[in-house]
Amino acid sequence: MQISDSYDLFRFLKVEKGYLKELRDPLWWPHSGSFEVVVGAILTQQTKWQKVEKALNNLKEKNLLELKSLAGCDTKFLATLIKPSGFYNTKAKRVKLLANNILRDFGSFEVFQDGVDRQWLLSQKGLGKESSDSILCYACYRDVLPVDNYTAKVVKKFGYEFEEYDELKEWCESGILTNLNKIYKIYGTEKPINEIFARFHGKIVEYAKEEL
Repeated sequence: MQISDSYDLFRFLKVEKGYLKELRDPLWWPHSGSFEVVVGAILTQQTKWQKVEKALNNLKEKNLLELKSLAGCDTKFLATLIKPSGFYNTKAKRVKLLANNILRDFGSFEVFQDGVDRQWLLSQKGLGKESSDSILCYACYRDVLPVDNYTAKVVKKFGYEFEEYDELKEWCESGILTNLNKIYKIYGTEKPINEIFARFHGKIVEYAKEEL
């Protein structure tokens, strides 16, 4: 299979391979548009998603997947709940700090969704480019396409390799944006760019996990 840009990769994954296969959420990431995505973006660092889900379920049982309740939670208690995700002491501190900073700077999750930018997210302890872009895409519905190690492995398989995160991200976004009319025809409707980006990332991850 030869691909010349990320649109060719999108078409290959959707039309020829049939991704997405996991129908957990319209945007692929579970509970998109919620504060849970922000928490999950930190918990998923350096661990498998199945372990993150256990930690998130623990938080949900204690009603701690709401911004204010998590911000006020005892850090040691929080660490015990997210233990399945690994590095739980560090992650507990970071997720609580982030929740408090969101409250301080935005006042509510809804204002955060509308007003946050990448620069603010990157200034937060424990948030790198991948986590920040995941939050922008899946929690805030922004036209941002996250990339990760799975993305790098997939594009390398087809002959493309990038040294920097932002170079890979730009390559993935540009092929989609310059071929939107073709993508609309594949879907049979004009979907929002955010949804296309979100589902494209999901296709890449699913393909990498199953076939690489």
